[in-house]
Amino acid sequence: MIFEWFSIYSIPILISILAIIVGYVLYYIIRRQILNLAKREKLDSSTAINIAKVIKYLIFMIIITAILIQFAESLGFITALFTLVGGTIIGFAAMNTLGNMIAGFIIMLSRPFNVGDRIQIEGKIADITEIKLIYTTLVDLDNIKISIPNQKLLTQEIFDLGRKNVIRRHIAITPGFEEERKKVEDTLLIAAKKIPEVLDDPQPYVWINSFQNYAVEYRLYVFISDIKNLPLIESDLHKAVLDTCKEYNIDIRTPLLHKKVSE
Repeated sequence: MIFEWFSIYSIPILISILAIIVGYVLYYIIRRQILNLAKREKLDSSTAINIAKVIKYLIFMIIITAILIQFAESLGFITALFTLVGGTIIGFAAMNTLGNMIAGFIIMLSRPFNVGDRIQIEGKIADITEIKLIYTTLVDLDNIKISIPNQKLLTQEIFDLGRKNVIRRHIAITPGFEEERKKVEDTLLIAAKKIPEVLDDPQPYVWINSFQNYAVEYRLYVFISDIKNLPLIESDLHKAVLDTCKEYNIDIRTPLLHKKVSE
């Protein structure tokens, strides 16, 4: 019985074996070329490894498809039905996984950020530690490991702070029009000098951002390199601005609200 089956399907078996051998050789050659590009620094190592994984999965799927085609006639109706239903269920279940794999492949090729970069996403600052096919791993300022699906990364606004660890932050205040402009600007710069972590180069500066109905919006811009302690530094900077404005008698309460409360 077994010999009879082998004699009937000898050609499909040989084709299946040949497909496996060709697929393995093809994967070996492509993988070798990709790793050579990584050695010549045309690709970073993590990107090269991930691309090799994608190619391996694609070749595996092609081989499986080729083998199934060879034995399609021997599959009964019930077996084919279960295969179809099972494939459909697995396909729907794998949609997100495949979507994340494609997104990961796009990230690896377009390189919006690299491993080691510090990014800001959804108001959080974190370091990129690993870019995988399905998800990207980050570590935030609290040393908490975060895994984000690659599809989500493609739909989010991401600020790449790079590896220089110097970022610009700002604090806005809205004193009334009666406050002297030069006095407000000088007061904000004095507040910035009270914080040791605020860099002298680049220097802090003040811009008038907008005119409101009853107030002027001033923004104090500063540069910080100690990003690990950024939340604490920003808190200290807010305290310094508040205390310095009180010291120089600058009322930073919203004029309209203050007027209504007074009335």
